[in-house]
Amino acid sequence: MSANGHDGQRSALHTRICDLFGIRYPIIQTGMGWVSGARLTSATSEAGGLGILAAATLTYEELESAIARIKQRTSNPFGVNLRADQDDIDQRVDLLIRERVKVASFAQAPGKAVIKKLKDNGVLTMPTIGAKRHAEKVAEWGVDAVIAQGAEGGGHTGVVPTSLLLPQVVDTIDIPVLGAGGFCDGRGLVAALSYGAAGIAMGTRFLLTRESHVPDEVKGTYLKTDVTGTVVTRAIDGYPQRVIRTDLVDKLERATIVTKGYRAFRYALEFRDITGTSFGALLKEGLAMKTKGDLTWAQMMMGANAPMLTRATMVEGRPDVGILPTGQVVGRIEELPSVAELLERIMGEAAATLERLQSLSTAPLPQPNQANVVAES
Repeated sequence: MSANGHDGQRSALHTRICDLFGIRYPIIQTGMGWVSGARLTSATSEAGGLGILAAATLTYEELESAIARIKQRTSNPFGVNLRADQDDIDQRVDLLIRERVKVASFAQAPGKAVIKKLKDNGVLTMPTIGAKRHAEKVAEWGVDAVIAQGAEGGGHTGVVPTSLLLPQVVDTIDIPVLGAGGFCDGRGLVAALSYGAAGIAMGTRFLLTRESHVPDEVKGTYLKTDVTGTVVTRAIDGYPQRVIRTDLVDKLERATIVTKGYRAFRYALEFRDITGTSFGALLKEGLAMKTKGDLTWAQMMMGANAPMLTRATMVEGRPDVGILPTGQVVGRIEELPSVAELLERIMGEAAATLERLQSLSTAPLPQPNQANVVAES
């Protein structure tokens, strides 16, 4: 935040999450698959927020290497986003403990045993939730904080808007809550704090920064998308997922079981080659998804290799054959700042917003028009 900010404003913007995570600003960069690499994560942490490395799409060796690169670039705290259902989750947890990673975040809540092991060894845990009942459950399990993501959020998302979900979750649990879904500036940060949140978590806004290694052509597609240019679809992996509406998404929505199955099988082979994942492991993951989510066989096959649809855009720069996960807030983003510029701007806007609100509270109340008073009497 600018040094011009008042002491009261600075203290109001220094929240529980700042102390818990050891960060300057109550701003979290979420772990986006194929997007949140070492460069973006370290830039966010170095600028005063909490960067989170996306590990679900990395092999164990790649995860080791990425953590090492982050630690070379910043001495500030950072996090790693894990998938609790990965076959080598125990090995990955051990790596985070050994490397003294500050935070382990999860898109789906890990089990009690994983949470306890991390906590016992000094690693904070923070799952993302989309419903009050989920917040209650993970709080009972002992997590240290939660991200409450509303329906405006990108990728897999729920149905409750952030403006309703966030205060509901804050009123339900005692641990710090971060708001996600619809945030991109300082006014949004102040709004989240007014609901009782300890800060905000953003994905799309960080995706559209200079440190994000998403290809420039793909970033251009995001910048041209307005607030009505996204859609929540189940056609990708059976679960509701917010993405930019494209011809491919429309085709997936209209696809038959046969065409969905063929596309899924082709992507599964590519995913296996890139990540070293065996076809048996992909099948196992798909079957697990089917059991949990009551999916069709076509949805199961798509879900098992859905990361390839994201990789096609975020790595290969081919939105014609991939998907573009995004929050609805994409329609409010028009440029590509550096991460440091972004965080300074957000904190400056937040301080200015607080100052404006304070001036309103000290302003004299408007007096009734005397002529109207006479007329009404």
